[in-house]
Amino acid sequence: MEDKSGLSASEQNRSGWNESSGNHLAERRQAVAQSPTQHHPLAHGTASAHREATSTGHPRLHLHRRFRSGFLPDDRDIVVYLPPGYDDHPSRHYPVLYLQDGQNLFDPATSFVAGRTWQVREAADAAIVAGEVEPLIIVGIYNTGDRRLAEYTPVADWRMGGGEAASYGLLLTRELMPWIAQQYRVRGDRASTGLGGSSLGGLVSLYLGLEYAHLFGRLAILSPSVWWNRRNILAFVHRRAEEIETRPRIWLDAGDHEGRMTLRDAESLARRLLKEGWRDGETLHFERIDGGTHDEASWARRVRPLLRFLFPHSGNSTS
Repeated sequence: MEDKSGLSASEQNRSGWNESSGNHLAERRQAVAQSPTQHHPLAHGTASAHREATSTGHPRLHLHRRFRSGFLPDDRDIVVYLPPGYDDHPSRHYPVLYLQDGQNLFDPATSFVAGRTWQVREAADAAIVAGEVEPLIIVGIYNTGDRRLAEYTPVADWRMGGGEAASYGLLLTRELMPWIAQQYRVRGDRASTGLGGSSLGGLVSLYLGLEYAHLFGRLAILSPSVWWNRRNILAFVHRRAEEIETRPRIWLDAGDHEGRMTLRDAESLARRLLKEGWRDGETLHFERIDGGTHDEASWARRVRPLLRFLFPHSGNSTS
C-alpha cells in the first residue's frame, strides 16, 4: 500500500522520530488506515509552473499548480485564500499569512487524512465576520511528499538527513512572496506578514521566521518538532535573538496528548523565548492544549484563536 504520510522513508523508519515524538507516526498511520484512499495532486511532472488559478470548489480559494523554483528541484502547488469582501474593495491591501503543508489546510480531498483538514477557510471566515480578526490573505504552500523532511529541517541530522530549510527559505522569500505580491493585494510590511505551520512545519516556520525576522512579524508555531537534531532549534533561537531588534509576535502551542516529549519540548521553547526577550501575552502566547493531539482535527481547533492573537482586528479597514 502506498504511504500517504508525507514523511520520507528515513523519517518514518529511523529511531529518531519515535524516540523524540512518541506515537505521532503511529497515530497518523492509524488515521490513514481508517480513511479512504486519497489522491495526490503533486505529481505533475516537470512542466513549468502556470500562473492561472484552477478551481478548488470555493470562489475565494485559488489553486496555482506546479510553482517552480530555482532553489529546489520539485514543483509545488500553492493555494490562496481570499477574505470575504476581497473583490468588493479593489483598492484595499491585506495582511498575509503563509502556512506550510498547504494540502492539509482547506481541501478534504488532498489532506493527509482524507476528509480532515485544518478548516482554515471556515475558521478565518468566522473570525473575520465576527470582527475578531483583520481580513487577511492566507497562502498555503503544499509540501512535496518524500522531500518534506529535507525542506522543513534547518540542519542535517546524522541519522535522518535533511537540512535544506535554507534553500526552502530562498524559495519562499525570493520567489513565492514576490510572486504573491504581484498576483494579490498583500501588504508588504513586516508587521502585516506572517508564517506558520505544525510539527516539522512549525519547526521550519520558527527557523525561517527568525532567520528572516525583517520580513515576518507574526509566527504561528503549532506542535513544533523541537526534538529535531537534539533540539538544535533552541540554540538557534539564542543566537538569532541577539541579532533581532524587534521580536516577532509568536503563537506557540502543544497538546498534552501528542507524545511524551512534545509538550515538554514546547515548554522548553517557550521558556527560551521568554529568556531571550519575548513578553508573555504581548509578543508570545504559549498554550497547552488540553486533549490536544498531533493531527489536523486538533490543529483545526487552534486556527481561530491563533488568528485572533496574531491578526487582531484593528478597526482600520482602509489600508
